[in-house]
Amino acid sequence: FLSVTEDLVRRRAEHNNCEIFSLEEISLHQQEIEKLEYLDKWCRDLKILYLQNNLIPKIENVGKLKKLEYLNVALNNIERIENLEGCEELKKLDLTANFIGELSSIEALKCNIHLKELFLVGNPCTEFEGYRPYVVAILPQLEKCLDSKEIERSERIQALQNYPEVKQKIREQEDAYLLKRAREKEEALRRMQEKKDMKQKQMKSKLGYDSPVSLQNKENHQAEGDKEQEPWRTVEDDEEDRRFWEEPTPYTPESRLETHRYIEEKRRAKDNIRESKNREKPLRTLITAEGKALNANVPKYVMLRDDEENNQIILDLAVYRHLDTSLLDVDVQPTYIRVLVKGKPFQLVLPEEVKPDSSSAKRSQTTGHLVVSMPKAKEIILAKQKVSTSLKHSDCDTLQRNARSVQVEKLEVDPTKYSFPDVTKIIQEKERIGQGPIKLQPEKTTETKKSYVDFENNEDV
Repeated sequence: FLSVTEDLVRRRAEHNNCEIFSLEEISLHQQEIEKLEYLDKWCRDLKILYLQNNLIPKIENVGKLKKLEYLNVALNNIERIENLEGCEELKKLDLTANFIGELSSIEALKCNIHLKELFLVGNPCTEFEGYRPYVVAILPQLEKCLDSKEIERSERIQALQNYPEVKQKIREQEDAYLLKRAREKEEALRRMQEKKDMKQKQMKSKLGYDSPVSLQNKENHQAEGDKEQEPWRTVEDDEEDRRFWEEPTPYTPESRLETHRYIEEKRRAKDNIRESKNREKPLRTLITAEGKALNANVPKYVMLRDDEENNQIILDLAVYRHLDTSLLDVDVQPTYIRVLVKGKPFQLVLPEEVKPDSSSAKRSQTTGHLVVSMPKAKEIILAKQKVSTSLKHSDCDTLQRNARSVQVEKLEVDPTKYSFPDVTKIIQEKERIGQGPIKLQPEKTTETKKSYVDFENNEDV
């Protein structure tokens, strides 16, 4: 049977940083728990405890939870109310859809003086005549409601007045129910024994029927593949399911437990078949015995392109956008790249050798693709340098000589041969020109006239 484990409690205590000693609220619903234990030792400060929809047959090991205020054990296999005297602060108790037929066990709640709400809907005891007056009379501390219905003051007075008669009726109905339950338990034991005997007979018949010829036929069928074997299994499973679900059975704790065990057995059988199929699959060969890498594309998505401008190879894996990056494992080698996507290998042999140390892997923020940039191992060759490399060595030598000769000529040029204007004489030229650069000839005559004005015209000389 399944019981409460420390690992389960810690996983359910995430809101409390997985600390259980100071835990005040925990939800353990739908965990297939069949035995309730350890909570009164691990979680002494519990105030709210959810245990609905399990297979708990008995209320136990919660009596030391003195701070417990709300206990929900709906949809379980509980048959009587007990072991709650130590829950001093209990205010709300939910026992919906259990198998409580021993209504007199409700007297155990007299010690819980703070109890305000009680739910017993869906239990056999709610069908007893005088059920509600009996509970109202037994538990005077119930101030709010019983089964989601408010208890009025007049109802309580009337229940106390009729208590002796109602108590007698409840005792008689309870005894009849307990006799019925005893017969149901015997019937359940008998049915379980019959099923065990039937299974043993089936196993013996199968072993007796498996002659050497039949075993050889089975081996031949298995060699053909699983596709032919699965339909036969499915038909047998459907027939067994139909017999189980169509068989009329009373609604008892035993039948509920039997149904759960049957469903669990079927689930385990399916899991075993899946595990066996996964084991039967041969491991994919990625590296041969000679050390040669092989291509593999189990995830079924890839795009490879050659970025010549940047001298690198780019791998674009179209992984799902919402796939967590922790599920990707990238391994770049000089001649191949390997990527594990959720354990599925993708391996590609590269057309050229790359540099693993300089490679980088990134996820696209828009598409989620995995982009791996792998620089090539060869040196980067620029477009301009390609022309120079294509020339012959003799041509290169001549070019170098010409360049040197040009440099020597520039150094030996005569400074007087410069054609640049003399900046220092620009203003003087303007003064001589007078009327501008257009009338060049008149300017020269005027200069000669002006130059002779200072001399005396001596005819003797």
